[in-house]
Amino acid sequence: MNTNTIVVIAAVVVVALLLIAAITWVARKKRTEHHRAEAAEIREQAAEQSHKVGQREALADETEAKARAAQAEAEANAAHANGLRHQAQLRRSDATSARGEVDQDFERANEIDPDTDVDDSRRTASTTRQPAREASTDNRVPPVMPKTR
Repeated sequence: MNTNTIVVIAAVVVVALLLIAAITWVARKKRTEHHRAEAAEIREQAAEQSHKVGQREALADETEAKARAAQAEAEANAAHANGLRHQAQLRRSDATSARGEVDQDFERANEIDPDTDVDDSRRTASTTRQPAREASTDNRVPPVMPKTR
């Protein structure tokens, strides 16, 4: 082999190596650009999704606030209802006491009234009256008044 052949072979090898290096460099650059473009597309989609997710989070927060307000209102209504129940119990107790006093007044009046037969009025009054817990105020009948002569 002569020197020219060796130089040509060496030149061809160098050119081949340079060509391989250039092809590798171009391929790597192309792949890098492709990855950049893909990353940009993913970021754009993520930004769109982030906005939608933000809206969903805001809606969830709003719904939670409404639920808390409704719960507070329900608790306030329950407290009001308990207060009304207590007030009704007090009024029922007062009414029962007052009914007892009125019944005693009727009995006392019947005992004092000379025109009333005490045995008849007690029997009639006791059979027409019901216990306070069982009787509604609509059905209550005052004790029978004596007939005047």
